[in-house]
Amino acid sequence: MSGSYNAHSVLSASGAYRWMACTLSAMLEKDFDNVTSTFAEEGTAAHDLSEHKLKKALKMRSKKPNSQYQNDEMDEMTDLYVEYCLSIIEKMKESCPDLQILIEQRLDFSNYVPEGFGTGDLIVVGNKTLHVIDLKYGKGIEVSSYRNPQMMLYALGALSLFDMLYDIEQVVMTIVQPRVGNFSTYELSVSELMDWAENELKPKAELAIRGEGDYCAGSHCRFCRAKDVCRARAMKNLELMKHEFANPDLLSDEEVAEIIGLADELSKWASDVYTYASALAINEGKEWTGFKVVEGRSRRKYTDEEAVAAKAKEAGYNDIYKKALISITEMEKLMGKKTFKELLSDYVKKPKGKLTLVPESDKRQAVELITQEFQIEDEN
Repeated sequence: MSGSYNAHSVLSASGAYRWMACTLSAMLEKDFDNVTSTFAEEGTAAHDLSEHKLKKALKMRSKKPNSQYQNDEMDEMTDLYVEYCLSIIEKMKESCPDLQILIEQRLDFSNYVPEGFGTGDLIVVGNKTLHVIDLKYGKGIEVSSYRNPQMMLYALGALSLFDMLYDIEQVVMTIVQPRVGNFSTYELSVSELMDWAENELKPKAELAIRGEGDYCAGSHCRFCRAKDVCRARAMKNLELMKHEFANPDLLSDEEVAEIIGLADELSKWASDVYTYASALAINEGKEWTGFKVVEGRSRRKYTDEEAVAAKAKEAGYNDIYKKALISITEMEKLMGKKTFKELLSDYVKKPKGKLTLVPESDKRQAVELITQEFQIEDEN
């Protein structure tokens, strides 16, 4: 590894789930640009607003941030986060009035991860307990705090700050993901955390920073910058090809189960590769054998709706408007979730969803199927 290369940009806390599962991915990613997205920028805006609100609630100095992403929904969701944080603080004050509260605190865990550090959204210490609370503003994937390596790294960093001052025995890690109603909490003892740090985290971090170990494809590939062209991911997904697309009635039950288990990842992988190839073809003129760039289908649009309406009415056409109630999603955004629930919850129903086959790891509860037996009478 080049001495000029920044180790902490490789072994980040947010990427720990990935580089711990696939230690070679850390060094593989360094050759790919870390491109931001509107989702990431929106998340940053939500964190800035949450920090401001929490500091104001705790009578700390703060300047209100300004972002193009701030809207009614963000205002409501960050309120939920702040309310939760304040409830934890107030509850802890009942048994420990002299709490240590840190907001957006830099946390150093370089004792276990080379040059490793991160930023904790909220750290609260008191009465032998360390609380680590993290805001996740995204709504695409529900994030669990159960043995979450990012949260455990933050806990290690917080312990290094307070271990000499407080006799901390328990660590409570909470992920607040308000847009999907996810408040996930996981508690473990300090001894459990240190055992994980010494026997699992540290060895994998040392392999990752040296660019050693094995490639290991899986769900952790989702945010890897090298995922589009990673051969290990390709080989894993192409395992499906070994069945040579045999007719379903020629497959065993075990083979069918294996295929549907791979199908979702295969679909995501194929989509990632297609997006990668399309970007190179469109933006850099890359030619792929057997493919070409064409204009996609588009829908016609009015250039001037008022002029169109005037012309139509002038010609005697008056029934040119569709008047309909705005959608539930639009109404909820208009009112905000709280007001929407108060006013319209009695007028909204959610029908049962279409039955879908998913992996057992899916958090949704299994449906109890009713099997009906039909007796077919012999016509003879």
